[in-house]
Amino acid sequence: MDRSSPADERGGTLPSHSPGETLALGAALGRAAAPGAVLTLIGPLGAGKTQLAKGVAQGLGVTSVVNSPTFVLMNEHVGRLRLFHVDAYRLSDPEEALAAGLFDEREADGVTVVEWADRLDGWLPADRLDIEIRLDPADPDRREIAWRSHGPTSTVLADLALAERGSGRSAER
Repeated sequence: MDRSSPADERGGTLPSHSPGETLALGAALGRAAAPGAVLTLIGPLGAGKTQLAKGVAQGLGVTSVVNSPTFVLMNEHVGRLRLFHVDAYRLSDPEEALAAGLFDEREADGVTVVEWADRLDGWLPADRLDIEIRLDPADPDRREIAWRSHGPTSTVLADLALAERGSGRSAER
């Protein structure tokens, strides 16, 4: 059941002019993340989903190599909080994620980042931070990062990360 109120939902867009800026945004999210945070990443191949996930790992203090877990579906990394990095690209339907054990109680104590989250529509937790990375056809390095928080945990996460980045002004309720 979704217990979020309108005060617990916010959204906006941020520009990213380079892979380094996308990484930095992810790092700010990782530093601000609390146990149970769920970040869902949506975007085409090459948009920067894994780059943002690497930034989250960096912000969490993960020292292991973070790559897209396309073939294993989920990698777990140790940091300030455990990072559960999920890649739903190869799933044909959301029930496969449950059958594969991608979502369980361990994640309540860590941070979960889900690439290709649109493939799990209807199966994601109500309290999550949705992030869509859009390509700019005129500039191969530029991205528009659209975000929407759903619930109190993700709203606090977005507020803290945006305040650190100094871009809170682009947020909308």
